[in-house]
Amino acid sequence: MTYSSLSAYKQHIINDFNNRQNYDNEFHRRASTRLVELAKLQPGQQVLDIATGTGLAAIAAAQVVGSTGRVLGTDFASGMLQQAQQKVAALGLTNIRFEKADADEQEFQENQFDAILCSSALVYLTDIPTALSRWHNALKPRGVVAFSCLAETSPTASVLFRKVVQKYSITIPNPNELMGTPERCCQILETIGFEDIAITTEQFGFYLQDAEVGWTANAESAFGLQDAKWSVEQFEQCKQEYFTEIKKASTKEGYWNDVTMFFVTAHKYY
Repeated sequence: MTYSSLSAYKQHIINDFNNRQNYDNEFHRRASTRLVELAKLQPGQQVLDIATGTGLAAIAAAQVVGSTGRVLGTDFASGMLQQAQQKVAALGLTNIRFEKADADEQEFQENQFDAILCSSALVYLTDIPTALSRWHNALKPRGVVAFSCLAETSPTASVLFRKVVQKYSITIPNPNELMGTPERCCQILETIGFEDIAITTEQFGFYLQDAEVGWTANAESAFGLQDAKWSVEQFEQCKQEYFTEIKKASTKEGYWNDVTMFFVTAHKYY
């Protein structure tokens, strides 16, 4: 993390997501739908969707658990929650509600939920093991946690970005390192007490045609250049070097941006 303080990091995340108008893209729709499929929810269940965003996974879950089930979606970005509420109203769903909450701070009652979901958002938490431990405690016996996370080698456009900026004395830790392999996912979950862990690996990669898009997405992300004390010349030089590296690795189709995603499910049996 390149931020000078945790509060600055959190505020940047909130501002970023509050201002997003394109969150419901193909990537997030596919990832959320797939996560709900793998969670194997049942009618009548009580479900929590952490960092729900615009409610993609929460809405998919609500449609599975039906009128006898309940879904709670939480997020700390009010702009995201407003979009989620609008979608729920348009769909006429009555078994789902949303609350504003910081996933790093949420406390729950014991044995409260049948399932806890977190789609593509685990990486933004500042203490993932502690959060997973709280979720374990909040699950009912035989409850399931289901989350998605990226391999430590993905996205390759981001790996390349970190490599290039490091030449300019900016070190950005790999945000996917902690949960970036199936082995590490299993080790952390087993330490907490989860059992019956299953990991499904799927490819969400695409050809990047515009290096400018790749640069902007990385430079302005939560794991970007917020604390870089660069001159305009240094910034432009680094940017052009990134473009050069992207071009060198590209084919006629473009730059292959590998996005390897793990869909993880694990159970609490006692």
